[in-house]
Amino acid sequence: MSAIYSGEHGKAWENSRIKIYGWINTGFNLSTSNKQYGNAPASYYIQPNSVQLDQMALYVERLPDTVQNDHFDWGFRLTQLYGLDYRFTTAKGYFSQQLLTNNNKYGYDPVMAYVDLYWGQIAAGMNIRIGRYISLPDIEAQLAPDNYTYSHSILYTFDAYTQTGINITTKLNNHWMVQVGFSSGNDVAPWLGEPNAKPTFNACVGYTWREGGDNLYVCDNSTNSGKYAYNNLQAYYATWYHKINSSWHTDTESWYMWEKNVPNVDNPAAAPLFITGANGAVCDSPQELNCYAPEWAIVNYLVKQFSTKDYLTIRNEYFNDIKGQRTGFKTQYSEHLIGWGHWIGTTVLIRPELRFERSYDVPAYNGGTKKNQLVFASDVIFHF
Repeated sequence: MSAIYSGEHGKAWENSRIKIYGWINTGFNLSTSNKQYGNAPASYYIQPNSVQLDQMALYVERLPDTVQNDHFDWGFRLTQLYGLDYRFTTAKGYFSQQLLTNNNKYGYDPVMAYVDLYWGQIAAGMNIRIGRYISLPDIEAQLAPDNYTYSHSILYTFDAYTQTGINITTKLNNHWMVQVGFSSGNDVAPWLGEPNAKPTFNACVGYTWREGGDNLYVCDNSTNSGKYAYNNLQAYYATWYHKINSSWHTDTESWYMWEKNVPNVDNPAAAPLFITGANGAVCDSPQELNCYAPEWAIVNYLVKQFSTKDYLTIRNEYFNDIKGQRTGFKTQYSEHLIGWGHWIGTTVLIRPELRFERSYDVPAYNGGTKKNQLVFASDVIFHF
């Protein structure tokens, strides 16, 4: 943008508030697993002992002016992503044949495409977002620079990623924020229709206190019939952000999710019920045709900022895939990580990390052959 601003029409570009930017994110990992995609359910670096292009991202956006309470403003965002990570951001109906039909290692996904309509004079500010947007809750996000660490928690890997619909966010005062919206469901395009796309409700409330030192955020992220479909998670979240002092803070998130009428992977008679890309469940009895499939998880981040260039991240989590419907394995997991973030100048970020995890009830790593996995990994993000 500096180059554009100094060009022939630079002043017009600057006045428009439209920005074009992005990054290239690449990384490697050394793992005790060795099978194809054997690091899973660790993510996004699912390919063990490899170097990969994780993300090439390009943003075109105009942000509405939300630091005012006297007029209307507008904005938009278009986000294009290419790389290994498309395997996690893909929504059914958005070029999803790359993954669901062809199982391509690398692919493209238009992760975000929405408009923002902002009224500063309504309450303490109200924004209406229309289009395809990132699912509301979570400490983490799909886009690499928005995360503390290179890898993602298991909790984040198996929840909802994007929704297509409309969301209204209203700041009532300096303490309370409310959100309500409707979409076509989790990670599914609205034009697909039933059984995958269906009218889905969401509502969230945030409360901030101690002059911004604490925030509690609870969210019904997706509620509809709850019947088995492509990623049709009924998902309920609670997240607490806490500032300990000027250099330490901690974030904790927990969620509970479920689907009903999920086909039983152990019953051959359930085969006609399966939907492409939607996992079945390990039901309690092989005789069951389908069953209720819940899961719950909790993750904590503890972060220390040493300087404007360096920070330390410690992550601990527990994940219980009660019927194996999310990870493919009916087991409990724990994951522990220590990572470092270091900036070189203002445009390059390096994030080495060491991660250990365990599946307790059955082997889930290395294609279902190992209960334990240790990974050392690092990535680098080049911003432009």
